[in-house]
Amino acid sequence: MILGTEEKIMIVDKIKKREPTAKRMENQVDIQVGKWVKCSKCKEILYKETVRANHSICPNCGAYFRMHINKRLESIIDEGTYEKFDFNIDTTNPLELEDYPKKIKGLREKTGIQEAVSCGIGKIHGEEVVICVMDSGFLVGSMGIVVGEKITYAMEKAIELKLPIIVFCVSGGARMQEGIISLMQMAKTTAAISKLNEAGLLYISVLTDPTYGGVTASFASIADIVLAEPGAMIGFAGQRVIEQTIGEKLPEGFQTAEFLLEHGFIDKIVERKDLKDTLYQLIQYHRD
Repeated sequence: MILGTEEKIMIVDKIKKREPTAKRMENQVDIQVGKWVKCSKCKEILYKETVRANHSICPNCGAYFRMHINKRLESIIDEGTYEKFDFNIDTTNPLELEDYPKKIKGLREKTGIQEAVSCGIGKIHGEEVVICVMDSGFLVGSMGIVVGEKITYAMEKAIELKLPIIVFCVSGGARMQEGIISLMQMAKTTAAISKLNEAGLLYISVLTDPTYGGVTASFASIADIVLAEPGAMIGFAGQRVIEQTIGEKLPEGFQTAEFLLEHGFIDKIVERKDLKDTLYQLIQYHRD
């Protein structure tokens, strides 16, 4: 049956009358967009400012939220001491993918950062360090040409200035949009670490959730001291891929920081609130 114009208007009017207009229910609460966040572990709806004030940790269950570069630097580096390295490099499109430049532009606008890592010099309780911080919000912290170049430059700068270097790792691995060139960054960053070792300088890697792929297989796991945050997922490939490859059932939680600590892959699990003090103590021990 096809309705006429007048009949359609009558139906629309009836629907409108069912909707509340000026009067609201007493228990209805207006929630501002962007003010609240849901914990992926306990599913609790949390006020963002409360989470931020608690080191980006869920106050209900203790689950760790991933941190933006700026928030991480704020929690580790002394206020007003961070100076970002001035890199005159930009993300390229070696495979000439049509959507890749658009995706990079959109991520820059959304996250407020230029690439998946920020590198510079700062102070931790007065101790000067070179620091690199990766961000999972930028293509899951994937390592492309620019990320590899920035990490390498930071290590070379640490050698030049004779400073310890700290890298906060979070990554899904090498960036597939840049093909084989992204895999080359594994060799480049590893070679830079060899130079750090020859110079006798301290390199600390802090593994956060998640740290996977080519980043785990290169600079993330070959530091002098490897720290991790509680509950961080760390590995090369996902559990299903490994099981299909080796044809064996893997132990539960084998890629958690806790399991890896027990089996000697990392040196210590450090709670977020204690990271700054722990890094400071390690720097002092090495200097002495």
